[in-house]
Amino acid sequence: MKTYSATPKDIEKKWILIDAEGLVLGRLASVVATRLRGKHKTTYTPHMDCGDNVIVINAEKVTLTGKKLTDKKYYRHTGYPGGIKETTPERIFASKNPERVVEKAVERMIPKGPLGRVQLRHLKVYAGAEHPHDGQTPEVLDVGAMNPKNKRSS
Repeated sequence: MKTYSATPKDIEKKWILIDAEGLVLGRLASVVATRLRGKHKTTYTPHMDCGDNVIVINAEKVTLTGKKLTDKKYYRHTGYPGGIKETTPERIFASKNPERVVEKAVERMIPKGPLGRVQLRHLKVYAGAEHPHDGQTPEVLDVGAMNPKNKRSS
């Protein structure tokens, strides 16, 4: 028996819609990263982009467990000496781009490199409940029902 290797004509991409309201950030990000990479499919091929397109809505209503909202730090560097900057999820949620918390969590679960950057382009995150992808007729994926730990009632 030969090992199966998908080719571009074999790959079928679907659109998936995930409502992030009340979901735990890390658990949501791992499900999204798996879907983006295509590891949930039997035709998964590591060197091909065989993942689905994922739309995440209500990203501003995602939950962080423990004291991560105030204690977790995101670092970036300006490129100048002494130019390290830090921020917390609490400040990002209060800013004009609260969806960045979900984007960063998923980005850090995708491999770095050219293929990872291509896969990350198939992620669409929106802070509110509205999204412009109705024409793609996305399938709704209920991440909260997969495991009781995925959803927090706080």
